[in-house]
Amino acid sequence: MKFRLALIAIVIGLAMTACCNADKPKQQKEPVFDTIVTRTVLYRPGDYDSRNYRIPAIITAKDGSLVVATDKRKFNDADLPEDIDILINRSTDGGHTWSEPYTLVEGQGVGKGFGDCALVQTHDEGGLLAAFVGGCGFWQGRPENPLRTYIARSYDNGQTWTELKDITDELYGANCPNEVSRTWWSAFFASGNGLMTSTGRIMFVLAVRDTEEWAACNYVVYSDDNGETWHISGRASQRGDEAKVVELADGRILMSIRHEGERWYNISEDGGLTWRPETSAWSDLMATACNGDIIRLSSVNEGGERNILLHSLPGPERRENVTVYASFDEGQTWPVSKCIVPYDAAYSSLCILPDHSIGLYVEESNGDTLGYSMVFYNFFFK
Repeated sequence: MKFRLALIAIVIGLAMTACCNADKPKQQKEPVFDTIVTRTVLYRPGDYDSRNYRIPAIITAKDGSLVVATDKRKFNDADLPEDIDILINRSTDGGHTWSEPYTLVEGQGVGKGFGDCALVQTHDEGGLLAAFVGGCGFWQGRPENPLRTYIARSYDNGQTWTELKDITDELYGANCPNEVSRTWWSAFFASGNGLMTSTGRIMFVLAVRDTEEWAACNYVVYSDDNGETWHISGRASQRGDEAKVVELADGRILMSIRHEGERWYNISEDGGLTWRPETSAWSDLMATACNGDIIRLSSVNEGGERNILLHSLPGPERRENVTVYASFDEGQTWPVSKCIVPYDAAYSSLCILPDHSIGLYVEESNGDTLGYSMVFYNFFFK
């Protein structure tokens, strides 16, 4: 009899435990960065008769191909106004092999070069848009002689591109009708990813020298008609440099801003038109002053299991150890990370491939005193 009672008690206990466990939500397994699947070098110093290469941008086109833009710094590694071309390459096999370079725009000498390309999808079939600058250089610009801003389009997923279109007078400088930006001294696009929001707005971030002071601040340049016309947002940072934007799940726009030490950020509640009066700082994103990238890996709104943002940055002390960070709370914290390039490395750009793996296009130098090589990495986060 005692044995029967004990057995009944065990059965009841197991049933109650199963019932209670059924009511508990399943805990999500914390994702981790997996091993690197692919590492492919696109350019080394000296390739194609160019002394240096810099400034990576990468995007996944609508047909699944990968498209990269790179500064071909023909005679030295310096910024504009040096003689620089912008090259485009494509991969149709997930980054294992790459096409020969396509010259998006060719520099014609000092003061007549181009650089700092950013890429974004458009509403066109096979549509991509490249935004970049050219001419006198950021620190040499003046309201009456601004660093010029340009766009070019592709309608075939990056295989061919239109002639460049100068949009400077729409944005800033002495010939701009905008009373706020008419007196700006200089501006350039943050290379890497632009953003198309869920409402269809296309945007990039400008680093702006809005007075004669030797310092930059940030504004968004945006288009609501597929890049036909362009407008300027309110100021997003008083002291900033190259910055990137990503759309949060609730429609707000998060801007990550280059800064020495704790990475700065700001948030827009109205689609990027206005920004909080003061920037904030991430205590768990420490980086030297350098360009990085921020993109969305997955969204519950689009059928994903959870919201995940990714951010690429170099180490906190110097330009080395480019690391990819993951956030599961829409950019509030960044608890998971993996160092992808464990030596000298600087600018980087991110994309998501059709198989949901991650692509990283990055400047790196593993003891090479000649300059940076431009390298593509592919890895998973699962």
